[in-house]
Parts: sequence; C-alpha cells; structure tokens
Amino acid sequence: MRVMIVDDEPLARERLKALLLDCGDYVVCGEASNGEEALRVAASSHPDIVLMDIRMPGIDGMTAARRLAELHDAPAVIFTTAYDQHALSAFEAQAADYLLKPIRRERLQEALARVGRLTRPQLASAQQAAEQVEPEGRSHLCARSRGRIELVPIEDVYYLQADHKYVTVRHPRGEILIEESLKTLEEEFAARFLRIHRNALVARAHVAGLERDARGRLIVYFKGIGDRLEVSRRHAAEVRDAVQHL
Repeated sequence: MRVMIVDDEPLARERLKALLLDCGDYVVCGEASNGEEALRVAASSHPDIVLMDIRMPGIDGMTAARRLAELHDAPAVIFTTAYDQHALSAFEAQAADYLLKPIRRERLQEALARVGRLTRPQLASAQQAAEQVEPEGRSHLCARSRGRIELVPIEDVYYLQADHKYVTVRHPRGEILIEESLKTLEEEFAARFLRIHRNALVARAHVAGLERDARGRLIVYFKGIGDRLEVSRRHAAEVRDAVQHL
C-alpha cells in the first residue's frame, strides 16, 4: 500500500519511514511538512494511507484531513501526535486511527493492518454515514490506555459507574476508565442514561429488566452481559417507572 508521511519535523518523518520498513508491504509515495503541502502531494501521488501529524504550521493536520476526505479517492488518515486531547476531533475528521508519539512499531503495524482491511468503498461509506449524523454532543467517550487512545461509541455503553475520581465505562469489549464526573455525564447524556444510584448511570437501551436479589435489593440486569447493579432506595420508584416504559 502507498503511504504518505506528513510531519513538520524531518526527524519524525525519518523515524516513520524507518518503522515502515519493518511493517511489511508499504511504500512511501510522498512526504510533506505541513497541511497545505500534504494536499498538493496527495493530489499527485494518490496515497492509500496518510500518516498525519496534527500540530503543524499553516494548515494543521485536522484541517488537511477534512480536505483529503473530500477527494474522490480519499486516503485513510492515521494521526500521529504527542497530544491525546485531539482524539475526539480526530475521530470526527474520519481518522482511521490515532497514534501517540513516541510511536511503537507494534502500534503502527496494528493501525496499518486495520486500515488495510478496509476497502475504499468501505471508507467512503463510513465517511458518508458520519456526515449524515446530527450533532448531539459527543458520539464517543475516550480514554488513554497502554499508550494508545481507545474510543467507545456512546451507543455501546452499558453503564457508567463512579469510583473516586474515575468513572468506569462498561462496553461489549470490556471497560475503560475516564476522568470525568458522573454528574456531568448525566447532564450531557440525559436522554440515553438513567440514574439508578448515586454512583451509577445505566443505558436505557441496554436494560433488560429489574429483579430482587436474596437480600431483597432491587437489581438492574442487562441485555447481553451478566452484570448486575443495585438500585438505591432513593431512585427505586423512578427506575421502576422508567423500566416499565422502555
């Protein structure tokens, strides 16, 4: 596959080229030091994949990625950056992946392999679907995990459970920890989640029902997972009413 490297640091470009040599059948078809140059090079070199830094002089990586997405033969963009706060913006710009510097060969190989499994029609279809979604706040929650950014779609979240300064986000593939307050999350996603306890919100769409345990406590159970969460007495009436209408 044809790969273009975009970074304003020459040493960073050289490191990526060296890593690509160890990653298999990839050919560097072009380089650029900023977003404007990247658009020019992409128009003539037709890369399949662009490794794109975000913070660059002139047109930054985010803007360049959105412009590249407008091309008929739009490449997949993998962002390479030292800053994890851009993860959600990167996803909204149709990024195929997001790598944190210093980039490890294993993570680069993983990202390239994931992109390689997507055909251009699949990438175009995903982009078109994302463009048709009405903006209703965040579509994903993100956490930094083992040197990478993990994004979890809100629609996949079973529940949110607070523990000290972290909130556990339970999803089909496991869980992540985020540093946000449960109250803020409740306000942002009020239509999707129901408070069942001072430390827990459950996704209305994933609630299967209510039951009593051996101690007589009201318990929420879910579709597809065996987790059980206790409903506090304070929220019991509201939860029973809400579950009846799901």
